[in-house]
Amino acid sequence: MLTRKQHTAARDRAAAMMRRAGVRLTEREVEQMDVADFGLDRLGVEGAQIVSFFNTERVSAKVIALFPEQTLPEHWHTAVGEDPGKEETIRVIDGTAYVYVPGEETVAYGHVPAGKGDCYTVRHEVVMRPGDQLTLQPGVKHWFQAGGAGAVMYSFSSAARCALDPFSDPAIVRVTRIAEDARHD
Repeated sequence: MLTRKQHTAARDRAAAMMRRAGVRLTEREVEQMDVADFGLDRLGVEGAQIVSFFNTERVSAKVIALFPEQTLPEHWHTAVGEDPGKEETIRVIDGTAYVYVPGEETVAYGHVPAGKGDCYTVRHEVVMRPGDQLTLQPGVKHWFQAGGAGAVMYSFSSAARCALDPFSDPAIVRVTRIAEDARHD
């Protein structure tokens, strides 16, 4: 759980990163940013800051900011009814992102968060820099990690149902809870 102060600080930091990368954000988009700590209470290690531009029944567009070495945990986009699951194209616009997908283990630049080896099972590392993009098919396990300067990425996809995405870490809670800061009068 994040405090309101932690949420606001992360949101503002991520908005500044996005704007430096050339993303034009409205104040409403900043206010509605998803600061996801995944219920793990270690936002700087495992988390993500996400602005959804739109999410219709057919398509979705988002921008994701990852702080330096921050990891968006391993997950996949599962089928929902007749929909086979989200197909997602990630395009890096600032910084370096390491994307991990199934294949030969090639982790060279990123790292599995300490104590979480069982929760990060795909370890084929794809190094992505501004202008690089990668399409992830429905049902494919993947995770992201920012390089030392952080990363900003676009996510273009079919309809997103992120609250339903399964994660390899059973401790993850996808919807962020925010605790109001205690008042000291």
